[in-house]
Amino acid sequence: MNIRGAIFDLDGVIVDTAKYHYFAWRRLAEELGFDFIEADNERLKGVSRMRSLDILLEVGGFGPDAFSEARKEEMAARKNGWYVEYISRMTPREILPGVLSFLEQVRADGVRTALGSASKNTVIILDRLKIGALFDAVVDGTMVQRTKPDPEVFLTCASMLGGGILPAECVVFEDAEAGIEAARAGGMHCVGIGSPEILRGADRVVPGFAGISWEDIKNQINTLR
Repeated sequence: MNIRGAIFDLDGVIVDTAKYHYFAWRRLAEELGFDFIEADNERLKGVSRMRSLDILLEVGGFGPDAFSEARKEEMAARKNGWYVEYISRMTPREILPGVLSFLEQVRADGVRTALGSASKNTVIILDRLKIGALFDAVVDGTMVQRTKPDPEVFLTCASMLGGGILPAECVVFEDAEAGIEAARAGGMHCVGIGSPEILRGADRVVPGFAGISWEDIKNQINTLR
């Protein structure tokens, strides 16, 4: 069965917006009177916004009942406002190395492309990066109910690609362990972007797209059939 669909996560795969999340969380922590360092921020990766807020408050020494749910919703919304402010100043120069060339290779091979991200700010980021035309389908956090490792986002991508493309005919490019699990749960092939120690469940792991060819990836996946 040939690969007919390629699905890409956004943050950490196409662009690095994690730093902007960190800047916004750190700003909130400063308002609350404590430091939030990058080591603390590692606990927030792949976690929902409200759970991230709970972790941040734990780091600051606040108990689970220190703030009302309404107050926490307000804090999370303010953090997101700062994050949107930061990403609204992004430029195409922030696209990670090798990404544009790789996407062009995939599309030139007749493979349909999709972006599958939990971010509710995906449309803003794509607009700033000016790469929306490189994807045949875009699925973001406003379109799905369940987060990774549930495969809903990737299965929705596959269905939106059209042409009767099956999950087994798709390869997912992901930088997070939960994303690799989601691809597997959806019956898809997966390529990890990052560390082999963290992304052990992937069919292949590469540090990034620089110097990586689509033909090489496709051939390696075909050997697994």
